[in-house]
Amino acid sequence: MQPLRSRSLDGHRALVELNAPLAGGARFALQAVGAKLISPQLALWRLPTAVTGTLLPALRAQGLVQSVTPDVARRPLGATRALDACVEPLCRNEWWWATVGADRWTAPGPGFPVTMIDSGTDLSHPDFLGRPNTTALNTQTFSTVYPEELHGTATASVVGAQLNGQYLEGIYPQAKLQVWDASPSGVLTVGDEIAGLSAAIAHGPGVINLSLGGGDRLPIEEHAILSAFGSGSLVVASAGNGRQEGSPPSYPAAFAHVLTIGATDQSNRVTYFSTASAEMDLAAPGQNMPVAIPQTFAKSGPPWDTYDGTSFSAPLVSGAAAGVWTQRPTLTNTQLFEVMRRSARGSGWNRNTGYGILDVPAALLKTAPLADPEEPNEDVFLVKPRGLFRAGHPALTSPGRRHAAVRASMERGDDPEDVYRAYLPAHGKLVVNVRTSANVNLEVWGRRTRTVFERGAAARRDLLGVSAHAGARPERIVVKGRGLGQYVYVDVFLAKTPRDAGYKLSLSTARR
Repeated sequence: MQPLRSRSLDGHRALVELNAPLAGGARFALQAVGAKLISPQLALWRLPTAVTGTLLPALRAQGLVQSVTPDVARRPLGATRALDACVEPLCRNEWWWATVGADRWTAPGPGFPVTMIDSGTDLSHPDFLGRPNTTALNTQTFSTVYPEELHGTATASVVGAQLNGQYLEGIYPQAKLQVWDASPSGVLTVGDEIAGLSAAIAHGPGVINLSLGGGDRLPIEEHAILSAFGSGSLVVASAGNGRQEGSPPSYPAAFAHVLTIGATDQSNRVTYFSTASAEMDLAAPGQNMPVAIPQTFAKSGPPWDTYDGTSFSAPLVSGAAAGVWTQRPTLTNTQLFEVMRRSARGSGWNRNTGYGILDVPAALLKTAPLADPEEPNEDVFLVKPRGLFRAGHPALTSPGRRHAAVRASMERGDDPEDVYRAYLPAHGKLVVNVRTSANVNLEVWGRRTRTVFERGAAARRDLLGVSAHAGARPERIVVKGRGLGQYVYVDVFLAKTPRDAGYKLSLSTARR
């Protein structure tokens, strides 16, 4: 089955991101014209485009509008039924069990939730009927008018189909399973995806599965992903099924801080359809996958079938990650991210399978790295107050704190850059040192910086210092105060060659 992918723009609705939550008259005016708040974390509203021409100018005049995005429709490219259809009664012998080590793992009881954001799930299906710890976060729909509507039931079964002696068994059958129908009218949109991310955030940290994607890179979708990651959740997404079309980028899989999953076959090789990607993290079985389908789709015979797609590789990783997290509850989401991909069975990174194939027993035993602090922090808007996060990230140094040090890590596909706030005294200096395991560069940017990717006149105005030695040599910048105490931005980023690096960042302020 193909992952959900961009179709066309829905001309009837727009997503309006505001600079702050609304109250009073502005909120009433939006609700009066049929607008709906779909993400409180982003202050994101969905409203009919017919009213945007009259309402948006008034909101803009008040300085409230951050962005406006068409509500892009998404859909599966079509269900790819496996050539080797499952004929064994009730498909109990799922071939992938030994491949990922699920036969050598006793899955725990319910713990960290897995939230499936997809088309609706048939919770009356025998694999879900009466299943404990199963929550529909909204009304579930799955109309046979749209063939892709079987997708949500199928992906959810890979995670949490209950073992009842007759039907499929998911990789984490006792998982706390939450399902969000992102296609309530038969068409999945980015607005409904974001609403699902918001609902998942509201229910606390967990694993969020996105077996969906498309070629449109939408900043508002990226902001929703980063908001979920920043709230402590792990986001897992299918890499896409575009290998035969040249592996075009697929979003949200290609965003930073998304665990991107490719598909392998029964020979442990990348499948003919799995998209190759510079952001690939690991792979899992995705061909000839027995899955549940809504009972209304089973015209003859029991309600299951066999499908292909990275849509099923991602849920294997999501279910395994939630189980590992439940058994290792002290891990942060940044540590779990590294544990899952660094424990994968492989020999170095590649664009097809990332760091290798999912290995659940190895993930249970993999030594966790230090938690990566202040993530996400790839640019100014992620760390400054009133950016993506209302409070921003605390500054490492301040008028009352003259010294600070952090240990952190970077990886090219998911975390190539780290930005921190620091205080530069009016008549003193800020000293920044980086010791690293690989080649990284260091920059310091002024308080007026909008992005650390500024060029031209903006960079000449804002860039206060650069250090870029070859190899793993230490980097050092000393910035002198300019008569005004200010918070500046310290930017540590990978040079061209290394795949990853660990580093220690030390800062101190002093009089000149």
